Amino acid sequence: MPYKTLVDPDLTLRDLTLEDLMAQWPATIPVFLRHKMLCVGCLVTPFHTLQDACAEYRLDLVGFVVELEAAIKNSEYPDRSTQDDVHR
Repeated sequence: MPYKTLVDPDLTLRDLTLEDLMAQWPATIPVFLRHKMLCVGCLVTPFHTLQDACAEYRLDLVGFVVELEAAIKNSEYPDRSTQDDVHR
């Protein structure tokens, strides 16, 4: 994976899809919901990036990334994915 680390992700990677982002860092999901974004569960999520979503919802990309990073760093288990439990 091209991500820096689970705790310190590079959310601005152009090829990071929303599906990958939410699967790897589930603590970001409430941020999307707080902004009333329909990205969670959307059929386009495997193809859209943060840039796409912010353009669609007219959100400031830099500010949104700051919120996502804060959610990841403040989550109870920032270095675990929901996928970790599946493979145990």
